[in-house]
Amino acid sequence: MRNRPRIVIDTDTLISRLLLPESLPAQAICKAVDIGHLLVSEATMLELVQVLGRPQFDRYSSIENRRDFLRALGRIAEFVSVHYAIHACRDPKDDKFLELAVNGEAQVIITGDVDLLALHPFRGVAISAPSEYLKVRRIKRAVREGRSLRRICR
Repeated sequence: MRNRPRIVIDTDTLISRLLLPESLPAQAICKAVDIGHLLVSEATMLELVQVLGRPQFDRYSSIENRRDFLRALGRIAEFVSVHYAIHACRDPKDDKFLELAVNGEAQVIITGDVDLLALHPFRGVAISAPSEYLKVRRIKRAVREGRSLRRICR
C-alpha cells in the first residue's frame, strides 16, 4: 500500500467547501480526501467551530448542516497533537496551520491565504492555493498515465 499524502486545509478553504460545494476549493478538498489523509489539530478545529457558529452563516447554511460538516470532518481527519510551536507567519493566527503541518508531518497545506502562500515552501511543506493543488494533481496523474502534458494544460 502506498503512502497517502498528509494534508492540512485552512479554515477558509473548508468553509468554501461547505458553502460552495462546486467551487475550486471544494474540488481541491474532494481530491485531497480521495488521495490523501487530512490532518486537524485542536486549534484548527476550534477556529472552524467558532467561525461556523457565527450568525452570519445562518442565511447560507443551517446550524444542523454545519454540525454535520464538522462531524464528517472529525470522522475522516486525523487529530494531531501540537508539541512544537511555530511563530513564522505575518499573521500570527495562521501559525496554527504551520504547526499542524510540521507536527503532523504533512506534505501540503491547501489555502487561499496570502500570508501562508508567501511562505511556500515551509520546512519542506508545500503551500498551495486550491487551483494550483488541482493543477499539480492533474499533471501528476497525466504523467502516471503517460498522457501528453500539452493536452491537459489547456
